[in-house]
Amino acid sequence: MQCVTSTAFGPAELLHRLRARGSASTVSPITHIERMPPRSGRTTPWPAWTEPAVRDALTAQGIVAPWDHQAAAATLAWEGKHVVLATGTASGKSLAYQLPALNALTRDPKATALYLSPTKALAADQLRGIARLGLDGVRPATYDGDTPREEREWIRQHARFVLTNPDMLHHSLLPGHARWGVFLRRLTYVVIDECHTYRGVFGSHVAHVLRRLRRAAARYGSLPTFVLASATSGDPAGTASRLLGLPVTAVTEDASPRGGVTFALWEPPLLPASKLSLPTQPGPESAPESPADPDGFVDVELPPIRRSALRETADLLTDAVVAGTRTLAFVRSRRGAEVVATMTRRALDEAVPGLGERVAAYRAGYLREDRRAIERALLSGELLALASTNALELGVDLVGLDAVLICGYPGTRASFWQQAGRAGRAGNEALAVMVARDDPLDTYLVHHPEALFGRPVEATVLDPSNPYVLGPQLCCAASEAPLTNDDLELFGGEPAAAAARALAQQGVLRHRPSGWYWTHRGRPEVDLRGTGGAPVSVVESATGRLLGTVDPASSHATLHSGAVYLHQGVSYVVDNLDLEDAIALVHQEEPDWTTHARDVTNLSVVDVRSYVDAGPVGLFLGEVDVTNQVVSYQRRRIGSGEVIDTRPLDLPVRELRTVAVWFTVSPEALVSAGVEPADFPGALHAAEHAGIGLLPLIATCDRWDIGGLSTANHADTEAPTVFVYDGHPGGAGFAERAYGTAADWLRATREAIASCVCEAGCPSCVQSPKCGNGNNPLNKADAVKVLDTVLAALPPA
Repeated sequence: MQCVTSTAFGPAELLHRLRARGSASTVSPITHIERMPPRSGRTTPWPAWTEPAVRDALTAQGIVAPWDHQAAAATLAWEGKHVVLATGTASGKSLAYQLPALNALTRDPKATALYLSPTKALAADQLRGIARLGLDGVRPATYDGDTPREEREWIRQHARFVLTNPDMLHHSLLPGHARWGVFLRRLTYVVIDECHTYRGVFGSHVAHVLRRLRRAAARYGSLPTFVLASATSGDPAGTASRLLGLPVTAVTEDASPRGGVTFALWEPPLLPASKLSLPTQPGPESAPESPADPDGFVDVELPPIRRSALRETADLLTDAVVAGTRTLAFVRSRRGAEVVATMTRRALDEAVPGLGERVAAYRAGYLREDRRAIERALLSGELLALASTNALELGVDLVGLDAVLICGYPGTRASFWQQAGRAGRAGNEALAVMVARDDPLDTYLVHHPEALFGRPVEATVLDPSNPYVLGPQLCCAASEAPLTNDDLELFGGEPAAAAARALAQQGVLRHRPSGWYWTHRGRPEVDLRGTGGAPVSVVESATGRLLGTVDPASSHATLHSGAVYLHQGVSYVVDNLDLEDAIALVHQEEPDWTTHARDVTNLSVVDVRSYVDAGPVGLFLGEVDVTNQVVSYQRRRIGSGEVIDTRPLDLPVRELRTVAVWFTVSPEALVSAGVEPADFPGALHAAEHAGIGLLPLIATCDRWDIGGLSTANHADTEAPTVFVYDGHPGGAGFAERAYGTAADWLRATREAIASCVCEAGCPSCVQSPKCGNGNNPLNKADAVKVLDTVLAALPPA
């Protein structure tokens, strides 16, 4: 098969061709075009401390001289200062940490270095880059869950540059620190790549894993220098310091060259208005004045909806492939990536038989061999386009991409810039298009481009003091070696000491004059990523073939009996979900319907940490208990979205103690604002949905990281209340961020609702795809009145 490796169209012409697809509509789907001009690079001579062998190896790879920011960060690290380099995608961050690490390994034949990345693919990519240098004695090796057992002992004894991930550090290297003693004794540099991904609960766990690493290294007599690499982010030095528990210097001025990038914000068109015929109800309402037809039915006009962002992205990806453009489409969900790839393949095969084979899906949950095969096919040019989750957002070296499609705002500006930065090669022009979902935040952004292009990137949110993180991590540390008072200072001071005392009262730790001891034989079971346990395996019943895995937090909603599961474009229906054995049995089927889970949530206030008394309005931050149960699912017709039926489910209740932000409004203030008591539930519910949708604008979270509840009279607050809570035990820092910036958050929420063109509420403003009540009741107009009342009472900051 002939591989197309270059685009026949530049970004401007390709964008014109894509725009032509929507020309049938009177309104252009492009709401904004942002042009980022090309930038020339600034180089500097190799630092004087660079070993000749390292310089020669890098020069042989075409690196004649480092960029200014590479040399600045590398020199700080060589001088023993902890440093974070926060520059754009493809700015050459790898050289900044490779240079001091390889220099140390070349100069001292006993020195070692450790590299940590959030994904196996990124570590494998780094290994290829280091191995290509051909430096004698460096002996790089990846050490992860895919490493064969027979290789692990060789790596422990002989590898000097070990590339791994936080999970492996937590589960294997630190618990087995005695076997790694020689490596730790000689540890000189620790590289933490893509450190902006360590946020929320995962980031809080990783912060303690790194403190455990520092403790273990010190135990063996080494004090390594930490070098962190990050996408452009707000306050990178502060975030890196929270992650390490050490002062960190930031280098943020990007001196690398960049080709011009054209950004387009794309809003799918509204679908033609549709009507639903409903039977009239007997009684006065259907008297002679009723609009019912002679058969006793009345036509009800449905709220307007936009064309699916998935279908729009698939069409744009199809056009890009036909134009010969190497394109990567980022899709928010695993299922969405599969759907986009499937629709694109079908459309291409209709146009040019066989062309659909040049497109594939890529996501987490695939087996290792499947992921590696797709990566090789993309790098070789065999594949022309991919529909991927954010699994390919990070710094894997994807050469030859000309365009990126972003299906739905990825949740943070940091991720938006990371994904857009995947386009462009060798300084050539590139195109990035963000296709808005029918979602409050996406709609807000495509009509307020200054929120994307005119603001700094968010600061990464993590909270190492979260007791649900701190306690288990102290247990891990104590199982590795008894905790001393100095160790407790390392892990946070008084909060760590209080947690240790509580663990001792529970009998988990035992306090002796020499320290705190782990009391059990086995190791503590701690899940770094907060997924709630082992992943659920998806197995084909007829063959026993393992198709993939799903995290347990999502399994109730996505793998319940009767659910439709997609894998590589093939549909399967779940026969049985066995939660005890973490396995879902499925059979292949192509139904003409999809499934959508429905749940019930209850919430009670445990403790108030902080509050603002604003007269008729109260703003609170505190701990809450949340119970949630998936109780049923709807089957909806593909294409029309028609609800076929609702079927009950018998799944266990899930309990969560977490952190929430909430506001209360007195009934009198709502009535004064024109909201009648009967409309309280719909007004508060609509404000809650929009608030959840807009929170990612100010915090590094995804709407799926948070939940909410609204009620006209909550038992604990005795007032109309809207809650928004972190979806992780103990909280992840998102609610605190919302509390601290409540005025900005709620003002953007109010504007998103008020500016939406719909009359009664739609997915672009107040409807939510994750609502357990089927988006009922909702009152768009009164939600604006609720938020106006809250904003009028709250202080501006």
